[in-house]
Amino acid sequence: MARFRVHILGCGSALPNLKHNTTAQLVEVHDKFFMVDCGEGTQLQLRKSRVHFGKVNAVFISHLHGDHCFGLMGLVSTFGLLGRTAPLHIYAPKEMTELFDLQRRMFCQTFEYELVFHPLETTRSEVVYEDKSLTVTTVPLSHRVPCCGFLFKEKPLQPHLNREMLDFYEIPRSQFNNIKQGQDWTTADGETIPNSRLVLPADKPLSYAFCSDTRYMPDLHKLVYGVDVIYHESTYGDKDAANARKYYHSTASEAARVASDSCAGLLLLGHYSSKYADETCLLDEACRVFPSAVLTNEMDVVDVANRCKVEE
Repeated sequence: MARFRVHILGCGSALPNLKHNTTAQLVEVHDKFFMVDCGEGTQLQLRKSRVHFGKVNAVFISHLHGDHCFGLMGLVSTFGLLGRTAPLHIYAPKEMTELFDLQRRMFCQTFEYELVFHPLETTRSEVVYEDKSLTVTTVPLSHRVPCCGFLFKEKPLQPHLNREMLDFYEIPRSQFNNIKQGQDWTTADGETIPNSRLVLPADKPLSYAFCSDTRYMPDLHKLVYGVDVIYHESTYGDKDAANARKYYHSTASEAARVASDSCAGLLLLGHYSSKYADETCLLDEACRVFPSAVLTNEMDVVDVANRCKVEE
């Protein structure tokens, strides 16, 4: 079971081209899968990824531009055709409520699973999803329409068992979970062994931030500070900075500035304008500001713990 990985299904921007699909990702945390954005063609990309459709727990939509949501209803319909029975939770800006209700009435009447819509307020940061191991928090962004990113963060983990000490004190396996929960151990002779001697420090909780689409925000780093991996849109190069400002997008060097200011471990570049036949220029500009930057491509899998792409 993978601890924390990001699957890139699409990393292009609005205009379709033969090189990149529109934006879609899968965030995999402890064998749970969360889709982030769902551009046109996402379900075909999902098949290519070899992740079973039934494993998708929830969908998070950043904003109502077609290259980020036109694939949603097709995916929802396919889930119905495949006989899904588990509820599907969809988190999207509150402005989508009317459209979603209309599409649900028109296309989803015969589905055997429940669609649960969660309207998001994009102007403030708040926890919108939580389970026993993870929280998802909205990150307000600055775009032409209401838009937010998402911060996926593990909850504090349990400490590791110190097997040498457990064996030394002959502690039975039935007590291992209690030790992890913080209990001390009392030997047959009545000696109390403090819990601190029986465990090793827990791993640091991991985090991943998705920030697309947005113009450069000088204070964005405060909301994602210390993140292990950040995906930040890099639609344009420095020569097209005027277009970035005009259309409320970012350059690669601006994305790198956010990553640097947030002390991120790794920067994933994406949402490339179709004008770039080769995105190497974007990578070069980003690396001059933040060396730990990489270009994303379809079917990339990123290991958040090791802050690197996985070779599969």
